[in-house]
Amino acid sequence: MKQEINQTGFLNNVAEIELTYKSKVKASDLATIKCSADAFKIFMEFWDKNKIELVEQFNVMFLNRANKVLGIYQLSSGGLTGTVADPRLLFIAGLKIGASNCIIAHNHPSCNTKPSSADTELTKKIKEGGKILDIQLLDHLIITAEQEYKSMADEGLM
Repeated sequence: MKQEINQTGFLNNVAEIELTYKSKVKASDLATIKCSADAFKIFMEFWDKNKIELVEQFNVMFLNRANKVLGIYQLSSGGLTGTVADPRLLFIAGLKIGASNCIIAHNHPSCNTKPSSADTELTKKIKEGGKILDIQLLDHLIITAEQEYKSMADEGLM
């Protein structure tokens, strides 16, 4: 099978991959995370308040080595009792921006901050994947519309 070569000398049937990250904030102005309360506050500023009591959403906060916030990525939005958070997509985003650390968070529309067994298993899976990719999982927050949260790191569940 003969492959066609375009004007630049490359094959026409090869996809181009481009990785970019453009921050609109100066490094010195980035928020710093020192504790779970700092992360919770920033997540709540970002969270879609129109959906927090309706559907589960899963967000990821990416941090540099100094725990300065590089950005927040909404990984998924689901139904009343769950959402699918694909660790591969989490790490694609983290690698793309050069993150050293991350904090994950999802809401429980029921306002119950107790982690489910699925929450615990996903946390372990992301933590293990992060070890391989040098993106350390610092915490997993479960948040509610009532301005409450549970930090799995603070509770010793990680």
